[in-house]
This record gives sequence, C-alpha cells and structure tokens, in this order.
Amino acid sequence: MVPGEQGQRRDLWAFYALTAFAAVMYAVPGEWIPALESARLALVTSGLAAGLMVMRRLGRAEPMYVDGARGMALIGFSTLAVASVSWSVNPEVTQYTGIELLKLTAIYLTIVNVITTARRLAVVCGAMVLASVVTSIGVIDWYNTGVDLVEGFRARWVGVYADPNHMAMNLGLVVPLAVAFLARKGSPWVWRLACLAAAGLAVTAIVLSHSRGGFIGLSVAMGLWAIREKRRIQAVVLGTVFVLGLLVFAPQSFWQRNETVTSFHEDESAMGRVYAWQVASRMSLDKPLLGVGAGGFRYAWPVYAPPEARRAYVAHNIFLDVIGELGWVGLAFFLVFAGGAAGGAFEASRDKEMGWLARALSASMVGYLICDLFSGYILSAHCYVLFGLAAAAQRIAHASAVASSVGIQKVPAPTEPAVATWEGSGHAA
Repeated sequence: MVPGEQGQRRDLWAFYALTAFAAVMYAVPGEWIPALESARLALVTSGLAAGLMVMRRLGRAEPMYVDGARGMALIGFSTLAVASVSWSVNPEVTQYTGIELLKLTAIYLTIVNVITTARRLAVVCGAMVLASVVTSIGVIDWYNTGVDLVEGFRARWVGVYADPNHMAMNLGLVVPLAVAFLARKGSPWVWRLACLAAAGLAVTAIVLSHSRGGFIGLSVAMGLWAIREKRRIQAVVLGTVFVLGLLVFAPQSFWQRNETVTSFHEDESAMGRVYAWQVASRMSLDKPLLGVGAGGFRYAWPVYAPPEARRAYVAHNIFLDVIGELGWVGLAFFLVFAGGAAGGAFEASRDKEMGWLARALSASMVGYLICDLFSGYILSAHCYVLFGLAAAAQRIAHASAVASSVGIQKVPAPTEPAVATWEGSGHAA
C-alpha cells in the first residue's frame, strides 16, 4: 500500500470512529448494558478517531487544521482551565475539569479535521438523530414506569441524561436536524420515517422532563428553522404539527410547571437559579479576571451565597458559570469560540449543496445556547460536537465556494505565441 492510500484509509477509519462516537454519545450503551460498562466506548471511539487523524497528518507531513481564531480560542479556554489549578478553591476538581476540557477540545479539533465533505457532515448528523431514539425511549420508559423521577414527576434517564434539564437540552438539538432530514427532498421514505419517529420521541421526552429552558430553547430553534428554511410552507406545516402534538399530548403537570415562571419567588427551583446568578456576580466582583478555578463554582458557594441560599447549585447559566470559574479572560475565550461557531453555521446556510443542513445546525445552536442560559454545563460533549459540526459546515462551504470560483474563472488569453516543451528535456520546440 502506497503512503497516500494508507493516509486515506486512516482518514476514513477516523471518520467511522467519529460517527460511532456521535452515536454512542446518545445511545450510551455502557450505562444500561452491564457487559459494556467497562468498555468505555465513548472514550475508545473518540480517542481512536483523534489518534487516526493525528497519525494521518504525521504520516503525510500535513499540518493540523486548528480552525483559526475559533479553534485557538477553545485551546486557550481549555489551557486556562488547566492552569487554574494554581488558584482554584478546589484544585482536585479543577484538575479533573481541565483534563476533561482538553478531551473535548481534542474531539472538536478531530471533527473539523475529519468532516471535510457535505456527505460526511450529513452522516454524522444522521447518526446523532438515529441514536437519540434510544435516549428518548429510555426517558419515556422511565416516566411510564415511574423510575427515579425528579421531584416525583420529572423524567430522566441514565448517565449524562440523569439531569432532566441536561437531557432536554441534548435531545432538543437533534429535533431541527431530524426535521431538516424529514423535509429534505429526495430522501428515502424509510429514512424520513425514522427521522419523524426520532423527532416525535425527542419532543415527547423533552415534555416529560418538564424542563422550562428545554421547552423555550426547542420552541425558538424550531421557529428559527421554519423562518429560514427556503421551503417555508412545508417548514411551517411541520412546525405546526409538532406544536399541535405538544398541545394535545403534554401532561397537565407540564403546563403547571411552566406557569411558575410568573411566580418564580414561590418556586424553589427558580429561586435556586436566582441565587446562583447572585453567586456568580459576587465571584466576578471578587475575582474578575481569572475566577475561582474551573469546576469550583459549587465549592465556592458558601463564601459568596446569600444567607437564605443554604443549598449549593450549579451556575444555571453557562456564561455566568464561565465568568465565575474562569473570569472575564475565560469568558472572552469562550465567546470567541461559541460566537465563531454560531456565525459559521449561519454563513454555511447560504451554501447551495448543504445549506439545508447548515440551517438546521444554526437553529440547533441557537436553541442549545438558549437552554444554556438556564442550565450551564461546561463539560457537555454535545456542546462541543454541535459547535464542531457547525465549524465543519463553514469550512466545507468555504472550500466549495473556492472550488466553484476557480472552476468558472476564465483563462486569460496568452500574450505570447504558444510553445511546446518536450517533457523532461528542458528545451522548447
């Protein structure tokens, strides 16, 4: 096998491993299949994808694509998190958080280096949509059987989906993708049926989570997708169907919990967010530049919380969490990264070949970030995968635009008589 073919094969296997990671991220088989618990499939698949990608670059002496200012900002963000061990209120937790952020940075860089075609982008997004069915069914089954419900009525599942808000946020991002596949002209009917099922099950699971942030994020995401989709009538019809389904099938407890937004002073969960935002503000005033250290928000809670806030909460807002833990320096890094990825998805939406999928990705990103205004999870693999897919979409669209401009560029007329050269002779005839 020649070196070029070996490099291409490694690149292909890296793509396969990355697709497997995207599916494992939702199906989490190690959490509910005892025989796979020790396999650590997420780590294995992501590590394999990153390793093969690096081997290919080294084998062909190719520089790794770091995704410009956006990628450098993420590298700076994770490096700052690791360095914050030296000033953290809990160095052990900060060390763990920093290492996890480095892993997530590696996943992001692997995505932007491996997903280089519109087809690959669609395959990974499709794998996420299909695998989300497993998560949705798990949530719905736990709700129907009354297993481990939060507050006695909020559904959840295993692993990273044990938090109803986190679960709703992660499932919400696949709904615009599923609906985009469903509305895509020329898709096989079997695939459309699978996407319809995935979207319906995900919306059902979000409703059963009773997550107010998840509901708001999903509503904004679907509204944005319907407005920006070029086949607008079909998009509006699909959106209307999902809204009607929500109105008909949502349990009464879902609407009762959403009504507490207007009376948040009487709601313990809502007041927990208010207290958390106060704590983040006081952290920023005390340590504005570098914060209390990555992962240290809950551990610094007793120092900054008001007397009536006896229970320590997470920040419930990803931007305030970053400000509290890594200060304004960390927030600057994160804003460049997140804003650049979101802008990339919107820019790629104009691409003729894959604009339909980029529009769905941009809607998912907006919905996800809105959810993060109420939740806040720095260590969410779904976040970095979603942002990586958006960045990859922009890179693919840019490459397509460059190729098109080169293809239609006119060859200038020669100013001198044409001459023929014997190959290898060095002489003109």
